[in-house]
Amino acid sequence: MLLAIGFGLWLLDNARAMPVVRRLDVALPFPKDAPRRAVSVALITDTHLSGPDNSPERMARIAGMVNGLKPDLIALGGDYIGDDKGGATYDALQSIAPFAALRAPLGVVAILGNHDARHHSLAGRKEWRTLFARIGIRLLDNQAVRRGPLAIGGLRDLYTGRPDIPGTLAAMKALGGAPVILSHGPDILPALADRLSLTLAGHTHCGQVALPFLGIVYVPSRLGKRFACGAYHEGKRTLVVSAGVGTSGLPIRMLARPDIWLVTIRPQ
Repeated sequence: MLLAIGFGLWLLDNARAMPVVRRLDVALPFPKDAPRRAVSVALITDTHLSGPDNSPERMARIAGMVNGLKPDLIALGGDYIGDDKGGATYDALQSIAPFAALRAPLGVVAILGNHDARHHSLAGRKEWRTLFARIGIRLLDNQAVRRGPLAIGGLRDLYTGRPDIPGTLAAMKALGGAPVILSHGPDILPALADRLSLTLAGHTHCGQVALPFLGIVYVPSRLGKRFACGAYHEGKRTLVVSAGVGTSGLPIRMLARPDIWLVTIRPQ
């Protein structure tokens, strides 16, 4: 019994751990009129604010940690709402409140995840957009925005809605920046044209639980473990899949530490 209790506490402690920072360099085609200097993007996703593993205090520390990385742009990948895991729960406004402390020269952009789209305390995406706007964050819902040399397209969550890939990509092309796509989950990659682009995603939690020698147990993806965790290069496309910051279901992690990605984008 003591061993079982100790093991359970260890799993919870893994979930409560501060995220590691993972780094990647990619080259994308910059607009001709853009300065020829690299820009950095920090990806924070799947915060799932709820106890006992995540709290506003922990998120405040994470926000300070991200600011300390001095990214040019910060991207939020969705799933801000947490499950009821036996600890504190938070509404939509409380779930995104810690992001008000984020600072980056090119600002903060966000998309919604499947947990957010299913949150019944809000009538819809319009209310989410209003809440984010109050703290100075642009919510993208099948929309694109130009930030510095980057054309950022934010897709609607594939698992609860219909991402408008052609429309979003066309809007990005019209803006004329280096293409960066935000998608809550990685399942979107096969539907993207094989062109130079960077896609930032989460949703998988890197399985949240992985076993020694056997690896990840389960990934909530229609593609199984194909894009379970980390950086992938398929043709000209680059995909980053983050383990996220919070947990879904049980407040545990095993060999799947929380992470934040800092991607440096250089002109091709």
